Amino acid sequence: MAQYKINVDSKLLHQLFLGNSQDSGVAALLESVLNQVLQAQASEQLGAEPYERSDDRQGYRNGSYPRQLTTRVGKIILRVPRLRNGEFSSEMFARFQRSEQALVLALMEMVINGVSTRKVSQITEELCGTEFSKSTVSDLCKRLDPIVQAWNNRNLRDIRYPFVIVDAMVVKVREDGRVRSRGVMIGYGVNEEGYREVLGLMLGDSESEASWSEFFSWLKQRDLRGVDLMVSDQHSGLVKAIRTHFQGVTWQRCQTHFMRNILDATPKALKEELYPRLRAILDAPDVKTARLLLEQVVEEYETKAAKAMNVLENGFDDATAVLTLPKRYRKRLRTTNGLERLNEEVRRRERVIRIFPNRESALRLIGALLMEQDEKWASGRKYLDMTEYLTWQQEHKSNQKTKVTRIG
Repeated sequence: MAQYKINVDSKLLHQLFLGNSQDSGVAALLESVLNQVLQAQASEQLGAEPYERSDDRQGYRNGSYPRQLTTRVGKIILRVPRLRNGEFSSEMFARFQRSEQALVLALMEMVINGVSTRKVSQITEELCGTEFSKSTVSDLCKRLDPIVQAWNNRNLRDIRYPFVIVDAMVVKVREDGRVRSRGVMIGYGVNEEGYREVLGLMLGDSESEASWSEFFSWLKQRDLRGVDLMVSDQHSGLVKAIRTHFQGVTWQRCQTHFMRNILDATPKALKEELYPRLRAILDAPDVKTARLLLEQVVEEYETKAAKAMNVLENGFDDATAVLTLPKRYRKRLRTTNGLERLNEEVRRRERVIRIFPNRESALRLIGALLMEQDEKWASGRKYLDMTEYLTWQQEHKSNQKTKVTRIG
């Protein structure tokens, strides 16, 4: 850690200890200290003190500009050194984690392209000042983009992923001078060791079957294998793509979305009394019990809530697919809630941007966020203990082979 020599004059000490307000004295001290630190950092970056003749000098000062900062002890004025080359400090950029780097880059691109709002301009000025150019942004992108792209395109052959959850979110991207809505397809898997892992993301023109097919083909090209169960909502294009690219894999319809679909079709007066009955079906200990409860509910409500019962009957098998698994795995695999919480983290940063300046910026920021989450999952606790599932899976396959032999 760098060490700085700070000077405090007698006038400042008098203000600190004998002034009318203790806070004003502390603010003055803080202002003096921070300004000296800024000058010391400028000297470090330039390799020379002010007016110093040195063969190691990396550039020259060009005055300073004021920046007001509000602190707990009051407002202070910083005199931020301005360097003649006008470059954004690479050292400052390196201190940010990858997701923050991607966010700053997106903001800088917006300012350079002249499409930023006043708020974005203010944020960018606070983070990195006003002195940066297109070439600076380009150089910073060259540092970050290969890291995110290498992670997003890594090979998945080393391990199997029995459970895969997929979902999409819509973001706004500026393309050809127009703002367009684009679908960001994201998938994560639970591997056979029980850890969650982000499998990748792709930016598509929409959430169509074609876009999802491209996403799944890409995952398979990267050697995604061993998938037994896929969880998603009922978006028609997504479901068709799953059935095309993962034939024989069980599809679990998200129960949260399923419940919402049923209640949306239920008369308002019946929603409160119907909800616990629907919950009992989805929480049943096995498929046989769930079907018995289904028949009872349909018989009681088929005239009072015909549309809702139609949705319930048509979606029952897909929404209860998870009941064939051992009990300990059902709760975390019956919805896409885990992935939607991940999407919310992305949304939190995306709201700052509002409209991405280009596709590359969207992939960079979202990819960096997912990459960091992936690293947290890898170093954290197991999401599921897969011992029971792997044993159940082998027994299930053995039973299937026995049935085939007997039929033959």
